Amino acid sequence: MAMNYIWAGFLLVAFAVAAFRLVVMGDVEVFPAIMNSTMDNAKTGFELSLQLTGVLALWMGVMRIGEEGGMVRALARWLSPLFRKLFPEIPDGHPVMGNIFMNLSANMLGLDNAATPLGLKAMEGMQELNPRKDTASNSMIMFLVMNTAGLTIVPVSILAYRAQLGAAQPTDVFLPILLTTLISLIVGVIITSMVQRINLINVPVMLTLAVLSVIVGLVGWGANALSREQMGVVSDNVANVILLGIIITFVAAGLRHKVNVYEAFIDGAKGGFKTAVGIIPYLIAILVAIGAFRASGAMDWVLGGIGWVIDVCGGNTDMTAALPTAMMKPLSGSGARGMMLECMNTYGPDSFAGRLSCIFQGSTDTTFYILAVYFGSVGIKNTRHALPCGLAADLASIVVAVIVANIFF
Repeated sequence: MAMNYIWAGFLLVAFAVAAFRLVVMGDVEVFPAIMNSTMDNAKTGFELSLQLTGVLALWMGVMRIGEEGGMVRALARWLSPLFRKLFPEIPDGHPVMGNIFMNLSANMLGLDNAATPLGLKAMEGMQELNPRKDTASNSMIMFLVMNTAGLTIVPVSILAYRAQLGAAQPTDVFLPILLTTLISLIVGVIITSMVQRINLINVPVMLTLAVLSVIVGLVGWGANALSREQMGVVSDNVANVILLGIIITFVAAGLRHKVNVYEAFIDGAKGGFKTAVGIIPYLIAILVAIGAFRASGAMDWVLGGIGWVIDVCGGNTDMTAALPTAMMKPLSGSGARGMMLECMNTYGPDSFAGRLSCIFQGSTDTTFYILAVYFGSVGIKNTRHALPCGLAADLASIVVAVIVANIFF
């Protein structure tokens, strides 16, 4: 029901703002702009689904090899102590735990192309365990919130963009992004656990938090030691090495267990194609609503109002220039990336606004996109408390990003 009101709200607010601009302000271009945006975004939604088809087929095929070769089940056994606490509905050692881990790992490493198909595979596994096929289970919601929190250990693309735009130290946003995403993840998990009545005070959860903190510190120390040239080399290679390493490891495990890896890949890839086709209506629906909201000028009014409040309260108005990235990220990843680049081009990559926009881009995720695609792929209509919990994690990341940026810069 939440998505029902959100989707309708975007369209109704867009129409109201456009009508005001036409009647009161004499803006005769606003309604054509909305309709052009609607058509363009419908086309974009379809094209994105087609582009996703190949990636989905590839990673669904690889994951099928991993399943038949025992890699996914091995990951599930290893992660069972932690995930048993966070996902109590999932049976101990179930293979879907391995899929969840693969998705979260891809997100932490900034491997967006791999994260989405791996996430869809995890959702399919949880849907098989879900007794109410049209309603999101607690496990699905926890998984989605952990995705929207967007914990990122290696924000490869953002560091590469900063290097390309001539930042004096491209990695200076590294630790702020790590801190912000870690806090966002903690907030999202705590809020969701409170709603689902999950007790987080236990050894596996506390130990995981400690390990993550150590990893964050070590990776941050290593990244800050890199020069701009070294950062460019790392950015160009790390993601591809990791992705290819996953594929080779799964294939090797499959051969070791005498799996017909070619047939397993084909079987999994067929499922990826079906999934890509299934998400087309959901993706078009959310992109059309967001496009209308933005084209009507409602987004600009919201940002202007926030900037005015910050100014009245005596806050740092330099952050206003970075807010479009924060406001757009839950709605559109590509839109937020464009706003981040525009902010760095306009104000400079080493300006406060330029750095803050990078932190926003790296520390929040496309909540509405994830909600539409992940739940749409398995036919979930009742999302229950998924959206409020996801948006709470987004809000936490925005607030923390501003605080951290003011501390570091």
